[in-house]
Amino acid sequence: MKIQVDRDALADAVAWTARALPARPAIPVLACMRLHAGEDLTLSSFDYDVSAQASVPVVAEEEGTVLVSGRLLAEITRSLPARPVEISTDGARATLTCGSATFTLLTMPVEDYPTLPEMPPAAGSVGSDAFASAVSQSATAAARDDTLPGLTGVRIEIENDTLTLVSTDRYRLAVRELRWNPVRPGLSASVLVPARALLDTARALTSGAEVLIALGLPEEGGQAGDGMIGFEGGGRRTTTRLLGGEFPPYRALLPGTPTAVGELATAPFSEAVKRVALVAERNTALRLSFAPGQAVLEAGTGDEAQATEVLEASYEFLADADGEPDSSGFRPEGLEVAFNPQYLLDGLAAIDSDTARLAFTKPGKAVLITGKPGPEGENDFRYLLMPIRLGA
Repeated sequence: MKIQVDRDALADAVAWTARALPARPAIPVLACMRLHAGEDLTLSSFDYDVSAQASVPVVAEEEGTVLVSGRLLAEITRSLPARPVEISTDGARATLTCGSATFTLLTMPVEDYPTLPEMPPAAGSVGSDAFASAVSQSATAAARDDTLPGLTGVRIEIENDTLTLVSTDRYRLAVRELRWNPVRPGLSASVLVPARALLDTARALTSGAEVLIALGLPEEGGQAGDGMIGFEGGGRRTTTRLLGGEFPPYRALLPGTPTAVGELATAPFSEAVKRVALVAERNTALRLSFAPGQAVLEAGTGDEAQATEVLEASYEFLADADGEPDSSGFRPEGLEVAFNPQYLLDGLAAIDSDTARLAFTKPGKAVLITGKPGPEGENDFRYLLMPIRLGA
């Protein structure tokens, strides 16, 4: 192999490909990145769950394939000067030269590297920016605890020209809907994708105008558990093995007609939550009280540090589900509720609206947080948050 490649293009491609390098490789060869020089330079990585590939244009004097340490290559390319990069191989060594800097890397036998999975059949495409935004919003509620692997994913539901992305950790639920362009007429499917891999992928594919989504369902492959999803755009592609397990029947959790609604400006509300939460000890609640014209945030009790902040807000009592004012405070004059402050902040950060709308049904029931509804009352992002029982 003997090639010349642009430094910035190489560094970006290496950084993308390195995302699939395992932190603790089961076998040493998985710590390597595969470089294949042909018409383009194709970089590949694989950990048996996630694969990543990126292609960059090169001037190739001699084609070839080589395996080098992926993380070391990523560190080297990130630190190179803004000069063209030359890569050549000689026996068991690869030499990388950029300006006055020269690096000699050990290689491993190419035949020891596993075969990367092929891309599943194309399912459709979606705008890259819209997809990145939807994934960021929908992954907000995904669990971080690997003891519940089924909740560490984002459920992607495909129904004709609509994608619905959902995550939950049992304490909150995030739902985002968006339009896409299916290539399989009448496709209806639901898959569970690891949230971390999906987030990394969506953020990194915004260099292209669209993202191609490829889907191989377990029943289509003929082997249970062999399902896979792929994404491609801007000269990059990745595949991710789907998660197994059952996802909670979340639609039954979405509330119906609210009893009361409070609205606040999103940015001031978020900043106030951050300030007041400074005095909240670990696992203690932040209290939110609504009254006509204002909302009051409070944290800390007794001899502890305390904080209070008053915000301008609107509050409307619509109707009581039982016909009478509720003893917990769901009244025309106001209500009080308490939240985990970080969970509340996560939801506010995901709202793509200047106004945060909190819809209440019954005391102790989950609160629906959205942006300002559209002209027909629609909201493409919904964040359902369980309150903390006051006095607990």
